[in-house]
Amino acid sequence: MWSRYPRRPGLVACGVEELRRRRREREAALRKARREQQLVSKRLLREEAPEEAGGECAAAVLGEAEELCLYTLGNLIVESEVVRRQLLPQGIVPALAACIQSPHVAVLEALGYALSQLLQAKEAPEKIIPSILDSLLPQHMLRLMQPGPKLNPGVAVEFAWCLHYIICSQVNNTLLITHGALSTLGMLLLDLAGAVQRTEEAGLELLACPVLRCLSNLLTEVAVEAMGGQMQLKDERIVAALFILFQFFLQKQPSLLPEGLWLLNNLTANNPTLCTSLLSLDLIEPLLQLLPLSNVVSVLVLTVLCNVAEKGPAYCRQLWPGPLLSCLLNTLALSDTEVVGQSLELLQLLFLYRPEAVQAFLQQSGLQALERHQEEAQLQDRVHALQQIALHG
Repeated sequence: MWSRYPRRPGLVACGVEELRRRRREREAALRKARREQQLVSKRLLREEAPEEAGGECAAAVLGEAEELCLYTLGNLIVESEVVRRQLLPQGIVPALAACIQSPHVAVLEALGYALSQLLQAKEAPEKIIPSILDSLLPQHMLRLMQPGPKLNPGVAVEFAWCLHYIICSQVNNTLLITHGALSTLGMLLLDLAGAVQRTEEAGLELLACPVLRCLSNLLTEVAVEAMGGQMQLKDERIVAALFILFQFFLQKQPSLLPEGLWLLNNLTANNPTLCTSLLSLDLIEPLLQLLPLSNVVSVLVLTVLCNVAEKGPAYCRQLWPGPLLSCLLNTLALSDTEVVGQSLELLQLLFLYRPEAVQAFLQQSGLQALERHQEEAQLQDRVHALQQIALHG
């Protein structure tokens, strides 16, 4: 899902700002690759309901005479580019905008299905999404995703995926932020965390996946900070909610852990307030407990910890001492280049802000752990830099 890290020059003479610039450049490249991959992502978690049953419900509401049978339309959209080319001139967007105001759940679910198929077309960013953004569809989609007693999970899932495809297109995410997308998604995330604590009902992960992706990708927009949108997600409840969901994913859907960690990374990258929340809520150890699950999870956990460490000495004092050193020595024993590279970066930050960590590292055979990777082309510059710091200060 995430591309490999580029090789980096030596770090011996690197200052704090240079380290920060390199991290931001690398994360920008990772996010671009991730968005491009997600543009064609499918809802693999979702077990499709029988289309015949959905079609019958929609037909019962709209009438048998309606060439707008939404499930059928959705299937035609997938199969035929010719059909898609004809839809815009024939007024598909106003028709969908009318349908989304229906009070009937069956109609809304069928509409969400058809719209999600339309938004996944390869020509959607240039020819379809601009028209949708110029309509009232985005406002109605966000309305149907508002948490509360009227929220229908099936409808919310469909439109969360629709929103995901729109956001991945990057046509005009500023408009979505203006319409309150961050606030709606943030409240929906809190609602999901509350729901998984109250019930073991299967299916909540189906909504969690697109919500996490939408939030993650919106937070990469420069416009978020420029418009003050990120202020809406500075509440420490967001961090607490993510860790509640992590526990739920561990039991029900471990494949969603990287999605949640990617969001945590984006939340903490430029946000000292939420880095403070991780520390004040004692969430560093639960985060470290995720390290052994997979290489992808390890890279993301270490990246979040780097986000915290780079905020300066006060943050590093709360990271060290503790279980962090033994965890880093364990990751240095791995062969995955990305995991080891991110471990080296975290050590670099700790050595910079907590010089006493160097002595503890040496006492626990840290140099031998570094020697394991000194011949690896992608790592040798960083390994050499850390060896010099450890030996000579």
